[in-house]
Amino acid sequence: MNFSKVWPTAVLLPLVSCFLAFYPPPVAAAADKLVGIHSARVLSQAMPWIAQEAGLFKKYDLDFRLVYIASSPAVTAAMLGGDAEIALTGGEGVLRAYVQGAADFVFIGGVKNVLTHSILARPEIKKPEDFKGKKIGINRIGSNPHFFAVQALRQAGLDPAKDVQFIQSGGSPETLAALVSGALDAASLAPPADTQAIARGFHYAIYGPELRISYPATMFVTLRPALARRGEVVGRFMRAMAEAAVILHTDREYVYKVLGKYLRLTDRKILDSSYNGEIKSLEPRLDIKTDALQSVLEEIAKVDPRAKKVKAEELIDRRYLAEMDKSGFSDSLWKGKK
Repeated sequence: MNFSKVWPTAVLLPLVSCFLAFYPPPVAAAADKLVGIHSARVLSQAMPWIAQEAGLFKKYDLDFRLVYIASSPAVTAAMLGGDAEIALTGGEGVLRAYVQGAADFVFIGGVKNVLTHSILARPEIKKPEDFKGKKIGINRIGSNPHFFAVQALRQAGLDPAKDVQFIQSGGSPETLAALVSGALDAASLAPPADTQAIARGFHYAIYGPELRISYPATMFVTLRPALARRGEVVGRFMRAMAEAAVILHTDREYVYKVLGKYLRLTDRKILDSSYNGEIKSLEPRLDIKTDALQSVLEEIAKVDPRAKKVKAEELIDRRYLAEMDKSGFSDSLWKGKK
């Protein structure tokens, strides 16, 4: 039937408009927004970049925004201020905050449970005593580079508080730039910045990976109220990270492509050296090592006795790791992978 012959257009259009008002067309639900912070532009914190490029956030219906804030203490302050609900960062700032009363912090996944920083120096700095009186770049006080430098210098027989001058030089790119410019004598750097420093004539005065310093170097952190309020959303984020971890460990060419975009790093020799040196220290299934957290608590206890009463397990919530294992999700991701 031709309705235009039965109903004049002037009558038909208002009827259609009335129908649509009562029965609107279906609208796709908006993706869940989630804000995250990362504290370093390094390989071990590349999984959100990988997830973004691989379409994993879209797959898990997440509108994820990643914000860069250099150093763990600054990330901790931002989270306490309500600026984000999840972070990928070193654990020292979080642990110090917890000891001081910020009991809402909780670790839900791990990427790296040892420090792989090294101290890169000018050619004339050859032995530990050569560091005396020198300026060492460490990002920020309380950051991963700072913790590593303190531990490494102690193992070398130096007193970090007296023998060297720590310079808060910013993130890895800024620290590398300060080292190259001559503003620093040495710097605590992680891959790929350490390899970039080698390419510019500096050398490993202390090679960190050999020390195997236990430390929550790169961890997924959230707040307990966020888990209570948005636990399902955080769970989807962790599944996206689990998939990104598989890509990180099994598809180096894709990882290099991502690093080229986000770090503007395309030198194949630097990429190979950084990847080969770092990947074996990363957790394929996002495991959290209790002793890594405990080592920092013991260090904090030297200046804050409250840390002696804190046990690492208090700060760990393994619900997402356990669910992915129990459901077979993790095994399905790794099936057929090397």
